[in-house]
Order: sequence, then structure tokens, then C-alpha cells
Amino acid sequence: MMALFSLRWIAVWRRNLLVWRKLAFTSVLGNLADPLIYLFGLGYGLGSLLSKVDGMPYLLFLASGSVCASTMNGATFEALYSAFSRMQVQRTWDAILNAPVSLEDVVIGEWVWAASKALVAGAAILIVLTIMNLVHSPLVLWSLPILFIVGLTFAALGLIVTTLAPSFDFFMYYFTLFVTPMTMLSGVFFPLDQLPPAVQTLAWLLPLTHGVALVRPLVLGVWPADIALHLAVLGATALAGLWLALHLARRRLLR
Repeated sequence: MMALFSLRWIAVWRRNLLVWRKLAFTSVLGNLADPLIYLFGLGYGLGSLLSKVDGMPYLLFLASGSVCASTMNGATFEALYSAFSRMQVQRTWDAILNAPVSLEDVVIGEWVWAASKALVAGAAILIVLTIMNLVHSPLVLWSLPILFIVGLTFAALGLIVTTLAPSFDFFMYYFTLFVTPMTMLSGVFFPLDQLPPAVQTLAWLLPLTHGVALVRPLVLGVWPADIALHLAVLGATALAGLWLALHLARRRLLR
């Protein structure tokens, strides 16, 4: 973890930013496409068949959950496909390691970069919700640092998978067995109290559940409950995931 204090990881973060900046517009549009399809398709389509969900219109319920889901997806795709490409295909990591930069600097730089890109994806959804007149309180601005923490959490988990992956095909297992079920069980599309008690317990073990529990109230203009607990779960998952990703990266690249 000394690389975090050396600040040399900032150079890796800045390198990724400069490359991404050339494609920023199309990248942001790509991040918007999937959540907006769900928002308009389910929010207006299914929402017209429902009266209220948790005391609010279903469109607003779905929109507030989609902010976290979009952030998760942004961090996950960057930590998987983009990071793996730089590590395995383009050999960018090997090139960087020829400079006075450690592997820990590279991994932490990728970690923070993936979270930064995920924050852009989540903020873009918030802007769209504001334009749609679904956000009315300045409390929503507090969701931005929370979205960054959500990004760090899923970036760390994604880097674990990346350091284990033999090829791009391996990532489908992660999406099928973890990301997709978590999206369905974390309160994005429907309230957790609609699930069986045992599944509710499982859902509260998932990091996305805690992200949604923090961000949804802020989008609605109220303070979340149990803030410290939710932040503790997200922070512990992010740091534990980073530690494991660093260990696996050392084993893979420095053996």
C-alpha cells in the first residue's frame, strides 16, 4: 500500500485520462445508452401499470437506482476489458514498469482511474434526471462522493477478476454469476422487501445494495439512514478488493 502514499500512481491515472479524453464524448454516450433504455422502457412502460413503489412513482424509483447501477457498470467495464487490454494485449503495464514506477503504482492508478470514469457515468445519469425534472434537491450533490466510493468498490472487484483472467471470454462468468444477479437483487428494479427473507439477507451482503441505499434517498432529497454502516461496507470491500488485486497482480506479473 506504500504506492498509494508515493503518489506515483497519479501518473498512471493521468496517462489513462489523456488517452480517454480523445474518445470522451462517445464513451459517455455509451455509458448513458444502457441505463436510459431501462429508464424509458421500464420506467415509462412498466411504470404506467404501477401506482406507487415505496411511496414514489416507479420511474423515480428506477431512476434513483439506475444511478448506482450505471456507476457499477462503468467501473466494472473499465477494470475488466480496458485494464485487461492494457495489461495483456497492449502490454502497456509492462511498458510503464520500465519507468521508476512499481506494479503497485500501476494497479492503484488503474483502480482510481476506473472509479473516476465510473463517477463520470453516474454523474451523467444524474444530469439526465435533472433535465427530466426528476431531481429537485441540492442534497443530490452528496451522491457524487458516494458514487466515487461505489466506483472504487467495483473497480477493485473488477481488477481481481482481471488479474485472474486468461482471456476476455473469462469476464462473461463474472457478469453472469455476480454482476447480473447483484443488479437484480440490490433494490435497483424493485424494493428488497419483495424478496424472501433469506434472499433479503443475501442482498444486504452485496455492495451494490449499500450504494443504492445511500444514493436513492439523496436523489429524493432526504438523508439516508445508517450512513456509517453503508459506507463501512463499501469502503471495506474496496480496500479488501484492492489488497487482493495487488497480491494477484504481483503473482501474475512478477513471478
